[in-house]
Amino acid sequence: MAQTLSLALAPVAIPAEGALVLYVGEERAPEGRAAAIWAETGLDWAKVVAASGFKGRQGQVIDIVAPHGLAADRLLILGSGKPVQGQPDPTAWSDRGGSLMGKLMAARIARAAVLLEGPEAGAPAIGEIAAGLRLRHYRFDRYRAAKPDAGPDAMTVTLMVPEGADLAALQAAIDDRMAVAEGTILARDLVNEPANVLGPVEFAEKAAALGDLGLQIEVLDDARMQALGMNALLAVAQGSRRPARMVIMQWKGGDPGDAPLAFVGKGVTFDSGGLSIKPAANMENMKGDMGGAAAVTGLMQALATRKARVNAVGVIGLVENMADGNAFRPGDIIRAMSGTTIEVISTDAEGRMVLADALWHTQQAFRPRLVIDLATLTGAVLVALGQEYAGLFSNDNTLSAQLAAAGLASGEKVWRLPMGASYDKMIESRFADIKNTGGRNAASITAAQFLARFVKDVPWAHLDIAGMAFAGSNSETNTSWGPGFGVALLDRFIRDNYEG
Repeated sequence: MAQTLSLALAPVAIPAEGALVLYVGEERAPEGRAAAIWAETGLDWAKVVAASGFKGRQGQVIDIVAPHGLAADRLLILGSGKPVQGQPDPTAWSDRGGSLMGKLMAARIARAAVLLEGPEAGAPAIGEIAAGLRLRHYRFDRYRAAKPDAGPDAMTVTLMVPEGADLAALQAAIDDRMAVAEGTILARDLVNEPANVLGPVEFAEKAAALGDLGLQIEVLDDARMQALGMNALLAVAQGSRRPARMVIMQWKGGDPGDAPLAFVGKGVTFDSGGLSIKPAANMENMKGDMGGAAAVTGLMQALATRKARVNAVGVIGLVENMADGNAFRPGDIIRAMSGTTIEVISTDAEGRMVLADALWHTQQAFRPRLVIDLATLTGAVLVALGQEYAGLFSNDNTLSAQLAAAGLASGEKVWRLPMGASYDKMIESRFADIKNTGGRNAASITAAQFLARFVKDVPWAHLDIAGMAFAGSNSETNTSWGPGFGVALLDRFIRDNYEG
């Protein structure tokens, strides 16, 4: 049975069972209602701090079992760190919510009440705390007969706010932020699924199910894509027994006449490298080579769930790259939907061929205001940026600045890398218009130059998320192999720049 989490919102009331949680800032003592609760225990704060080494730093905890004077079973004092420029940073509260969930699960606490007062009782902070709790609670263990000991099966966390607080406004903030958290979790689920379960057809079915939220869904099959001339995408898929799909998801929450924002995702549900086969070591990770498509799908769910005031279209190209007698070969020349001919140098440079047709069709069909693509495109970006930043490539300075700001605000950071004519020369082909790889040097940049050949006169950004979409390092809000990178980034980008 899957673990469940219930979040509730209520005025302050000391629980008769479970844990009571108080936050205390760095180098501070309990204040306000928290001070009154602490006084009920009869404990000397200075003595407890000296004995425990508690400084109030983020992640620190004092755990008191059966506290004297309180009805609660346990009293947890959690450090909330230092405020930023004298004010709490609302986005930092998602980390604090995640840290709290980690403590609750480790201690197998099924019920907890969290006292929030002062700035942390405001709508932005409460929304972030709820999101942090939900994101850290996530587990992908559906295929394990023996579940790891990761906390109680059912948990209830009550966020307690001061008397007279506008509960409706606070609940609206939670619901709004949770829409994005659930979109991130959908992306995590998609990335974590094994490739034998989630192929192009199965992925398309999951995306199509979002029509229940009000998205307009169109699924293109092989025949339809062939009729449209999507030969680059179909070439990648022809070595697999599993047919390709393209899914188009439209959300129309803005003015009817407004051009949509377009988001395009690479969805290679498994990448063997094709005939340019990958080394066997770590090939199992290539089930995550659809992280871009997962992010776009999670984003579209989030926009529909929170009824975003924007027009947006999400396009995902779904293929499996395998090697058999029908697979495309190094040396083949493929004519893409745009008419551009591509010499195949490596069948392991397949994602850019999928995106070539997906980008072209998106521009042809929807005349978008801007286009952003996401792809686990190159290992080279991992060498350059590690798992701290996604690579950003763009033809537009304003769009780049907007994405960089959204990355800092959401915690899903991007770093802009150069493009230019000298790099573009590296993908010139002797036999065709371009070749699909420029070699080892500047590999992430030449991949972006390849994609730029399929972008018309529209602001465009390419996010190479190969270092961020899977095998992510643990954080306060994520312990999953697939972190769901990109959903929060793009949602913040849309909120800050394109919603009235």
